[in-house]
Amino acid sequence: MSTPTQESPAAAAAHPERAGRITTADARLYGPGRSTAPETMTGSQAIVRSLEELGVTDVFGIPGGAILPTYDPLMDSPVINHILVRHEQGAGHAAQGYAMATGKVGVCFATSGPGATNLVTPLADAHMDSVPMVAITGQVNASVIGTDAFQEADIVGIATPITKHTFLVTDADEIPQVMAEAFHIASSGRPGPVLVDITKSAQAATTTFSWPPRLGLAGYKPVTRGHAKQIREAARMIAAAHRPVFYIGGGIIKAEAHQEFRELAETAGAPVVNTLMARGAFPDSHPLNVGMPGMHGSVSAVAALQQADLLITLGARFDDRVTGQLDTFAPEAKVIHADIDPAEISKNRYADVPIVGSLEAIIPELTAALREVTASTGAPDYSPWWTRLNRLRETYPLGWTEPEDGKIAPQKVIQRIGEASGPEAVYAAGVGQHQMWAAQFIGYERPRQWLNSGGLGTMGYAVPAAMGAAVGNPDRTVWAIDGDGCFQMTNQELATCAINKIPIKVAVINNSSLGMVRQWQTLFYESRYSNTHLNTAVSPSGEQVVRIPDFVALAEAYGCAGLRCEREEDIDSVIAQALEINDRPVVIDFVVSRDSMVWPMVPAGVSNSDIQVARNLTPDFDEED
Repeated sequence: MSTPTQESPAAAAAHPERAGRITTADARLYGPGRSTAPETMTGSQAIVRSLEELGVTDVFGIPGGAILPTYDPLMDSPVINHILVRHEQGAGHAAQGYAMATGKVGVCFATSGPGATNLVTPLADAHMDSVPMVAITGQVNASVIGTDAFQEADIVGIATPITKHTFLVTDADEIPQVMAEAFHIASSGRPGPVLVDITKSAQAATTTFSWPPRLGLAGYKPVTRGHAKQIREAARMIAAAHRPVFYIGGGIIKAEAHQEFRELAETAGAPVVNTLMARGAFPDSHPLNVGMPGMHGSVSAVAALQQADLLITLGARFDDRVTGQLDTFAPEAKVIHADIDPAEISKNRYADVPIVGSLEAIIPELTAALREVTASTGAPDYSPWWTRLNRLRETYPLGWTEPEDGKIAPQKVIQRIGEASGPEAVYAAGVGQHQMWAAQFIGYERPRQWLNSGGLGTMGYAVPAAMGAAVGNPDRTVWAIDGDGCFQMTNQELATCAINKIPIKVAVINNSSLGMVRQWQTLFYESRYSNTHLNTAVSPSGEQVVRIPDFVALAEAYGCAGLRCEREEDIDSVIAQALEINDRPVVIDFVVSRDSMVWPMVPAGVSNSDIQVARNLTPDFDEED
């Protein structure tokens, strides 16, 4: 690692808060890690050079007036591959998918005004799901900010509540430092999106560039090591518990701590539930895995949390979709809560043992402490607890009821995609019924195999996120599991995929409806289907209609292969045909039953103990073992 360059005395005097230097621990942020001699260039060139020094190889974006100065030197970069998307929202979700599939910081570009505001949804999505992402937007000239200039929008003000941090750059001399700080903030501590808004005048101005810059983040010091006393207390509580459960969230994946966690889980021998954001953090095939908890979780996972006497919560945030009615959640359990973000500790559920720090550091220490405790006390006997949970696993396995209308069961389609493609593939889901079925019926064996919009629940996420994942993992098969409603929100990015030879595979689970909304209308609104029919496969009365749109024709118009499957006996052959096509994207229109529902289900606002495995059928958690 090279020595950081010195700031000029004048710059140091003007900015005494920038005393911090980049340390060896930050070296992973800086690509080749080289020092560069001072060099005169424009602010735009400094942006591109900063990205190169930060190790960025792929960006997603659309040029426009206020970011145009930066697109000129970008064209000359020997390192950075720019992917021209068809909508800024696609750029943002692609950056998310890239980050989630690779663990690197995703990067997107947009111009000022509507270009920047079109990034609002991906920024909010990344914020909710702790995705490391840097969005670089152009802004109008500094001299006209506040005058309602053409395509001016206060994107910093708009984005501040939905990002980890925002920067407004009006001085070209600040660009290298701000870029380095943005990447550091996005990727350290609890990851998240950072917005860098750079005025057109700063992009055009002349500056002196050198690398690496100083970091001016004196107040930003994420805690990484957990408190040793708290870790020892947690180990004692685990050893003393009778019905412990590991409740793990997406923080396990963000911390790259899945191997360390597996060792801890196997040392303890306690059941594991992994949230929607943690699918793949612990293998589905592992005998300790009792499933996904929450509104559409498995009975065994929901029961494990409800009946536990100890929750060992690692990188999860007690989201309402997991807890149900909060004051009835896990009523007998004490809580160990470890998280990188101190704001999450005791936010929704009081933590009896709070541990703040990186799970990558905490988990091995907890494993060692647990071994030390059990060496003197003996291993705890969880066999009665496992007897209860195994009975629930056997009695209430995940499954589905065959549709009465003779159409394909959507669950079977998704299960067969997973079986045919395997755990080395990547699966990005939209939001709704197909998202839950993809979480339930595909086996996840490794982290970064499953991508979805968990916290914000953004329709239209799947196609651009799959595109980003495929750019980051060009040797993997990447599926977008989408609904016919979600698909129509961002399918223009198929053009981006076709032109750039990004061969994603899109499974459109086409029930001609906004499926999850229709399910709620069936269950809670007396089957009054107000504005949920989409006319993509069948008419409201059930007969065939002109498809609006015809997804096969649409795919072909975008330069993709278009396939359709309407019979159960054709599912495997159509999937096999899609897997053989790797020179362009593939879209499969799976025409499925619109009456299929996602079960199990905990209705909103009720206790998880009232989980239903079918309409009006609630399992008995307390049946004698």
